[in-house]
Amino acid sequence: MRDEVDRLISDWKRERPDLDLSPLEVLSRITRIARHLDIARHNAFAELDTWGFDVLAALRRAGEPHQLTPGQLIQETMVTSGTMTNRLDRLEQMSLITRQADPRDGRGSLVTLTKSGMKAVDAAMEDLLERERDFLKMLPKSELKELASYLSAIAAPFDKDIEAQKEN
Repeated sequence: MRDEVDRLISDWKRERPDLDLSPLEVLSRITRIARHLDIARHNAFAELDTWGFDVLAALRRAGEPHQLTPGQLIQETMVTSGTMTNRLDRLEQMSLITRQADPRDGRGSLVTLTKSGMKAVDAAMEDLLERERDFLKMLPKSELKELASYLSAIAAPFDKDIEAQKEN
């Protein structure tokens, strides 16, 4: 099965046979898949949008009592303080989270996932996984694990850079 990247590679090989096009063969496909994945995520998250899902998912993954500080949410979602405040305001207006004073820190607050927020993030996650399974259905499980391992090897240095930036 040939895809659009095969056509692009063929054209480049014809025009520039001196170039090593192997990075393009992999990364152009990742870019194209990412575009389709963005559309699938947008559809799965519906009224939450990606930003809302990211915040609610961080709270959901935190486990009982599904509560984090705004600072922890900033680290989880890699956004600025002002952006997080805006997101929390909007999610609170939608009754998907609550905010209350942090009893351990008089200046801080705690963000808690509501029952409605739990239902919304769980439904979005289930929808997303169903859509993502469709993306990968043609690959055997053994190849999925191998692909995941390769992609992890590519992503790991970027994640280390992000961790180093957080520490500074």
